[in-house]
Amino acid sequence: MIKRLLTICLMLSFVLAIPSSALAQTYYFSLDKETVHVYWQEDGTLALDYVFVFTNSQSASPIDYVDVGVPTSKYSLHNISADVNGNSVDDIESSPYVDNGFAVGLGKYAIPAGKTGQVHVQVWGIENVIYEDDNDENYASAVFSPTWFGSEYVYGSTDLQITFHLPPGVQPDEPRWHAAPSGNWQDEPITNLDDQGRVTYTWFNTSANAHTQYKFGASFPKSTIPESAIYSPSLAERAGANGINIDADTIFNVLCMGSFVAFFIFTVWGSAASAKKRKMKYLPPKIRIEGHGIKRGLTAIEAAILMERPMDKIMTMILFAVIKKEAATVKSREPLKIEVEEPLPSNLRPYERKFLEAFQVSNKRDRTKKLSAMMTALIKSVQKKMKGFSHKETLKYYEHIMEKAWKQVEDAQTPEVRSEKYDEHMGWTMLDKDFDDRTRDVFRGGRVYTPIWWHRYDPGTSRPTKVAPKPSASIPSGSSRPTPAMPHLPGSDFAASMVGGIESFASGVVGNITDFTGGITNKTNPIPKTSSGGSRSGGSSCACACACAGCACACAGGGR
Repeated sequence: MIKRLLTICLMLSFVLAIPSSALAQTYYFSLDKETVHVYWQEDGTLALDYVFVFTNSQSASPIDYVDVGVPTSKYSLHNISADVNGNSVDDIESSPYVDNGFAVGLGKYAIPAGKTGQVHVQVWGIENVIYEDDNDENYASAVFSPTWFGSEYVYGSTDLQITFHLPPGVQPDEPRWHAAPSGNWQDEPITNLDDQGRVTYTWFNTSANAHTQYKFGASFPKSTIPESAIYSPSLAERAGANGINIDADTIFNVLCMGSFVAFFIFTVWGSAASAKKRKMKYLPPKIRIEGHGIKRGLTAIEAAILMERPMDKIMTMILFAVIKKEAATVKSREPLKIEVEEPLPSNLRPYERKFLEAFQVSNKRDRTKKLSAMMTALIKSVQKKMKGFSHKETLKYYEHIMEKAWKQVEDAQTPEVRSEKYDEHMGWTMLDKDFDDRTRDVFRGGRVYTPIWWHRYDPGTSRPTKVAPKPSASIPSGSSRPTPAMPHLPGSDFAASMVGGIESFASGVVGNITDFTGGITNKTNPIPKTSSGGSRSGGSSCACACACAGCACACAGGGR
């Protein structure tokens, strides 16, 4: 009871000692962008380079301090520099809000309400940040978490990018990335070399938030740093607190064991699905690094690549494209056999020519190889075209074109116009994930006037007949050309033929579409080397929390 009274008294004394102006401070801001460069140095220390772009709320107090978390307590305030919008500031002190962290006073460069400002912070010489890798005794493990802020102080999304610069001497084929955080992060980092020749791993997320802890990790050979720099935490530190008693240690170990069992069960259950999903991701992550502006001029097929549509759908789109250009005729649907016209039309695109070349090969295995090479080249071509452009903006642009095409089809008032619009915009409508259902819905209960090229796609359909014009005493020049009489089908039959074509393409031409796509993914988006259980770091995976011993993670940035 006495202890409680003393505690209350101390708390009241603390509150009364705070100036009223401090109590009145209201912090509320968005962190528009956060860029972090994490340098794992050759001496085993850590250097950080933060760039924060804040927009202060119209109703908030000025942003006068920014708190930054540091992975460990082994750092010096003398090894920190900061600037605001390029103006140097030197008010740097230990943070009252973060156990391992410092506060940067913005002084006369404080960000006023409704304004945007950039805060740049550099820290170097941070120790006790590298641990032994759990899965390879010859490797060291490094895990880092960018600083974050209290959810009551920050709103909106954050464009977050973090780059690991691995120690000098680490070769490109040696390091192993750890699993990315959950959420809208790419499956693996972009691998590159910086201007010093150091291997870099880059993760990015344009829709992250500033109040969530995101953890990133990598493992690399111990030989690239001094042995003395590899930190061995105590059991108490692994539990996240110093001076912990044995009972708490026991509880901690039990919880870890329970977490391990649960992790094992879910890993077995989800491994197959995860592997399948990974095979279908054939675009390399670096295509998603945001550039500027929209890449216009892509064909519907190239837009399908950008949207990572299934391979069987994309190849069916190519099939329709060469048929409509009168470059090929389907002689048999099951199995699919194509007769290639000679000479080929001059308006074929490179991927259309390679597609037709593949179908001139009779051996199914060799044909599949050629189709795989064609798709690989197409993906790389789209990647090259997208260089410097915004992936996000471009996707929205082509999704808008797709929806506009569907609207013209769905708004048509007569079967003739509906059939005409469907034929005209078919490439764009096929981009839709719901193409099958929307096609059935559009033509349900009606009839379809088949396109003029339909006989080239459906072997059972006769070539349209030409209807001669009625004789006339005086026929104006150019108006006497005969017009084809187009046959029509029940809408349900037409829809079934369109949808079934995609399904039969996979089974009759390339076999298992997941394996086919996986082979292409291995070329266009290969899996970097990674340690098994890559999400773990030094001491213990379940101890990986703020101020833990198993990882080097920055603590929350408090409320400022």
